[in-house]
Amino acid sequence: MEGEPLSALCTPALVVDVDKVKRNAQRMIQRCNKLGVQLRPHMKTHKTLECADVMTGGSRRCIVVSTLAEACFYADHGFDDILYAYSLPFDKVERCAALSERLDLFQVLLDHPEALEQLKNRPLRNGRQWHVWLKLDCGNGRAGVLHSEPEALSLARAVSLTDGVELTGVYAHCGNTYNCRGVEQIHAVAQETTTFTLQFMEKLKAVGITCKSSIGSTPSCSHPVDDMSQLSEVHPGNYVFYDTQQSVIGSCCLEDIAVRVLTRVIGHCPHRNQLLIDCGWCGLSLDGAGKLPTGYALIEGHPDLKLVSMTQEHGRVEPISGPLDYSKYPLGSLLTLIPYHACATAMMHPVYYVHSEGRLVGKWTPTRGW
Repeated sequence: MEGEPLSALCTPALVVDVDKVKRNAQRMIQRCNKLGVQLRPHMKTHKTLECADVMTGGSRRCIVVSTLAEACFYADHGFDDILYAYSLPFDKVERCAALSERLDLFQVLLDHPEALEQLKNRPLRNGRQWHVWLKLDCGNGRAGVLHSEPEALSLARAVSLTDGVELTGVYAHCGNTYNCRGVEQIHAVAQETTTFTLQFMEKLKAVGITCKSSIGSTPSCSHPVDDMSQLSEVHPGNYVFYDTQQSVIGSCCLEDIAVRVLTRVIGHCPHRNQLLIDCGWCGLSLDGAGKLPTGYALIEGHPDLKLVSMTQEHGRVEPISGPLDYSKYPLGSLLTLIPYHACATAMMHPVYYVHSEGRLVGKWTPTRGW
């Protein structure tokens, strides 16, 4: 396989440009070095060892994961200083304990007093402590205790006063940057999240608590504000691949996107003025429905085409206007899709085909499950 062109692959196939991956990773490392903050890259987008090595500069330390399957996968392959950045699931406390007792540093996240009770009821062996991050909601509106509520400070104090538990840090996700359009709006959300986080850190300091602070999202970390230099860490993830969504937001340029899905034309449908392709939602996901003028993805080199709908294994492509010239798209010919959301698309593929300048150089196999 190595050295062959991408056209040698069976489709649908997820292909990764390793040169763009390395460039995206290096830019984020340099950005964080300039800010003077620790980069704790998120593994959720790719979930592979090879890409994790690139993102950590080969250190295999200081990463974020979204599932325990990822945590175990990376721990089994020599990674440490792992933060499981998902509000503590009560059915997985024992598995978290096993990792905490096994690794030098395994960290969990919580946003509710009942989660703290779960940790108190499962003390770690050999004198070890639970390392806990408090999940703070600074406007994203998903998980987390609201930064402005008294309960946030109360929970932080309770964690810090609990035997066998250490308050390691405060963690905020500024996923509301995904509603932005352009750098100015990204800066506004990044500034707000940073300000709220730093204000909360001052509240902690006033009651004698010191710990780390971390915010993250690919848009905010691709265009950081100066005050982010006062944080301890940042935790972006998607940036290593980027995607069409990030280009629309303003996080990156189309040239930065490292992933594509290859698909082949498998049918001509003149009665519908459509092409049929072999990529359905099992190869691309349905994320991004109705958010692009070109449908569910960009079709590289064909701005006049639109991926209008998908079923499990089929996609329907039609021109944005006018009749299709079927001679341009013979049966068996390749089309290249730039996905709307790289994380969702990567989840659809059991293997990623890695290339450099259009020639295959290897395969990456992601971990799966929860």
